[in-house]
Amino acid sequence: MGTADVEAVWRIESARIVAALTRLTGDFGLAEDAAQEAVAEALVSWRRALPANPAGWLMATARRRAIDAIRRRSALRERYALLAVDAAVDSAVGWAAGSGLDEDIDPDRIDDDVLALMFVSCHPVLSPEARVALTLRVVAGLSSEEIARAFLVPVPTVQARITRAKKTIAAARVPFELPPAAERRERLGGVLSVLYVIFTEGSTATSGDRLLRPDVAYEAIRLARTLAALAPDEPEAHGLLALCELTAARFPARTGPDGSPVLLEDQDRRRWDVSAIRRGLAALGRAASTRGLGPYGLQAAIAATHTSAPSIEATDWDRIVVLYEALGRVAPSPVVDLNRAVAVAMASGPAPALAIVDELIAANRLPGSHLVPTVRGELLARLGRRPEARAELELAVRLCANQRERSVLLRKAATLG
Repeated sequence: MGTADVEAVWRIESARIVAALTRLTGDFGLAEDAAQEAVAEALVSWRRALPANPAGWLMATARRRAIDAIRRRSALRERYALLAVDAAVDSAVGWAAGSGLDEDIDPDRIDDDVLALMFVSCHPVLSPEARVALTLRVVAGLSSEEIARAFLVPVPTVQARITRAKKTIAAARVPFELPPAAERRERLGGVLSVLYVIFTEGSTATSGDRLLRPDVAYEAIRLARTLAALAPDEPEAHGLLALCELTAARFPARTGPDGSPVLLEDQDRRRWDVSAIRRGLAALGRAASTRGLGPYGLQAAIAATHTSAPSIEATDWDRIVVLYEALGRVAPSPVVDLNRAVAVAMASGPAPALAIVDELIAANRLPGSHLVPTVRGELLARLGRRPEARAELELAVRLCANQRERSVLLRKAATLG
């Protein structure tokens, strides 16, 4: 079993392992450190022989590492005694060290432990940047290097954020538990924003040689489903779930057999996941039936408009423009304006869309992003300004960190030569 296989198991099981150890030890930092040590040991041990139950092996090893750490802390002997009782641990976690998963355990189930881990990772005592970094680390299982690439910051910066976040949580004595209902509502927005970031990284990787990272995206979807079930009267919980489902529905058609990107206009819409579309539309309906659509719900409505169209030409672009205008009022951002420009180009032509993009550039609202020259290059090409369009696309190539996206941009630039 290679490094990639260990990473795959870790990505799936890390949240449960860290959550279970945190509940049992009461120490968030110790739990995460013990889990990481178990992964390091797996990288060596699994080369010799693959355990029958990799998830159980990781849990048992992480538990032993936690016991070793607690042994060194004389003040925590009571917690060591709790951890040392194998039957209690196996019952609480649902894993047996050398056997398969308990038959009553659903391997896709996200329980309250993981949800509590999410709320702890998104606690208000942490800065927004620390919440995202910590959640991506302990809930989504991303490495510091992956997080750094996603947010265009140095790896040491990410590592420092995670370390400070764990120390802050310990110093503030944040309990490992789901907050009361009233407090949950207050903190829901922060949790949703972190889930949105996780899903976005999974749906379009910011760097690397893959366009999609479905494992990351589907983890966000699972957590979004749990949040929506816990907060049935919160429209944005359903709105985010709808957005994720409707976006993920297009995953099967977004890449070719070799992993290369397939643009929306070239996608075989018969390959879109009909079940995911149904789930997304149902979640959107629940969002609209409560208190109206917020930012996530509006984005989901845009995604729904795409999924209901038989082709890109038959898409209701006027509706999408209106939805982006509404989104810009409730959650203004340069990315929203850029996406609105794309919709305006489809609805009314490239000239008015180019004016929107040029305003963004004049205000320097998306510096360093490859998306601005990508859109501008497309618009200039449609206007017949080929040399300018090629220059913009070549700039986009230099700024783009995702190899798959870069290859598409290079092909487009070549056609304008």
